[in-house]
Amino acid sequence: MPTWNNLDQLNSFKALAQKKAKVNLADVLSGEQGSARVREYDVKMAENMHYNYAAKEVDADLLKCLQDLADEAELTEKFEELYNGAVINTGEKRLVLHHLTRGQLGEDVVAEGVNKREFYTTQQKNIAAFAQKVHSGEIANAKGEKFTTVVQIGIGGSDLGPRAMYIALENWARKNHTLKMEARFISNVDPDDAAAVLQTTDVEHALFILVSKSGTTLETLTNESFVKDALKKAGLDPSRHMIAVTSESSPLASSKDYLAAFFMDDYIGGRFSSCSAVGGAVLSLAFGPDVFAAFLDGAAAEDALAKNKDITKNPAMLDALIGVYERNVCGHSATAVLPYSQALSRFPAHLQQADMESNGKSVNRFGEPVSYLTGPLIFGEPGTNGQHSFYQLLHQGTDIIPIQFIAFKEGQCGVDVDIQGSTSQQKLCANVVAQIMAFACGKQDENRNKNFAGGRPSSLIYGDALTPATLGALLSHYENKIMFQGFLWNVNSFDQEGVQLGKVLAKRVLAHETDGALAAYSKLFDI
Repeated sequence: MPTWNNLDQLNSFKALAQKKAKVNLADVLSGEQGSARVREYDVKMAENMHYNYAAKEVDADLLKCLQDLADEAELTEKFEELYNGAVINTGEKRLVLHHLTRGQLGEDVVAEGVNKREFYTTQQKNIAAFAQKVHSGEIANAKGEKFTTVVQIGIGGSDLGPRAMYIALENWARKNHTLKMEARFISNVDPDDAAAVLQTTDVEHALFILVSKSGTTLETLTNESFVKDALKKAGLDPSRHMIAVTSESSPLASSKDYLAAFFMDDYIGGRFSSCSAVGGAVLSLAFGPDVFAAFLDGAAAEDALAKNKDITKNPAMLDALIGVYERNVCGHSATAVLPYSQALSRFPAHLQQADMESNGKSVNRFGEPVSYLTGPLIFGEPGTNGQHSFYQLLHQGTDIIPIQFIAFKEGQCGVDVDIQGSTSQQKLCANVVAQIMAFACGKQDENRNKNFAGGRPSSLIYGDALTPATLGALLSHYENKIMFQGFLWNVNSFDQEGVQLGKVLAKRVLAHETDGALAAYSKLFDI
């Protein structure tokens, strides 16, 4: 059984805090030394992807310290506990089983008399069978016409992850002729969100997925009512246009209001649910079950690497350790995730939830305050758009913000043009390379306004192309990075009590159970 200690109690962390690397990025990345470093500081990921940390302020001595920290913190042992079914979510006293949705890493996990791997694969098979019937027209609208659009109704993890994954693969699916149905998403309780989607959706040929684990999520049920009202006004029977993804104990599970119900459980957190029925239903309907299966395979292959004790062969763990060093030794407050791929335009938004909802904690797993920094601020936008936006602060601001670039050698659409001696994709990748070096090396100029200090660390995740399998591997990398960092900070990365308080107060406002400033603010909006 691994021991759960606070980060500052570990001797290896105390040693790490005294070993701040004396790496001058401009020096180590220059000439032949730089070429060798780029080759050496490169770790293989699954699906022919790589994690490259040559532009991080890391040397051999620091790597040894990070390995010592991983060993003393028993990171792989804690991961093994997790995937074998230990109660890792101490706040809610739950197992954490999102890895099991995409493969068996260890022993059978049985909870409440149910083999959970079998439970998840059964849901995947049920979703696949349903999707195939929809695509063939066996399941159709009242006129016997095929559904052409799928609309997911959810919020938080029921929206951000699946939406980001759909957008990431939409163009790939068009190019490879696997786009079965267009997908849209309704999440915000703001009525303008649902109205905008419905105004541009042929509801007669639309299938709606209501996603709510409890079946009681206020925003989701409000949007469901909005959609049902629109269907009725169109003369349609909502029960012939809606399915549910929920828990088996939810009021939605056996309701006649839905064509079908598919199930998740309490062991899959919303922000880790893209590989469960939450993502499986919409992605299988949109792209076909085979594409979703390839996505799961890529995630499973990357999960297997996370079992390796050697940090130079475990990209997620190494990424996590470098991140903790930058946060807790260097004091950097944020991390920018910058995908040079328009397909990943919503991926940083998903990571904002996945990371900050997981490790935005100030107490440890036992409810005791911690005396060190935990999760950083996560933000990002696709390149090259971001270069014309917040990169000014990244290059010349007073804060050093570590950066993670994501890039691919090839585009998804197979369409490009040669302009001034290079293609658009080559120009995109040239910008990645240029930014890595610009951040690391800077530029000296007597005009202080044009001086770039450099010394701004970055890493690079790169591969040949963004496909279902590489997207699965990419998602797994970040999920496991978040997990390992939570282990190091000794926080519970799998609950989210900070989300709950606002929900409770909102219900009080709507019930007119308010006084003081809460009542006064309510009156501003005529509530």
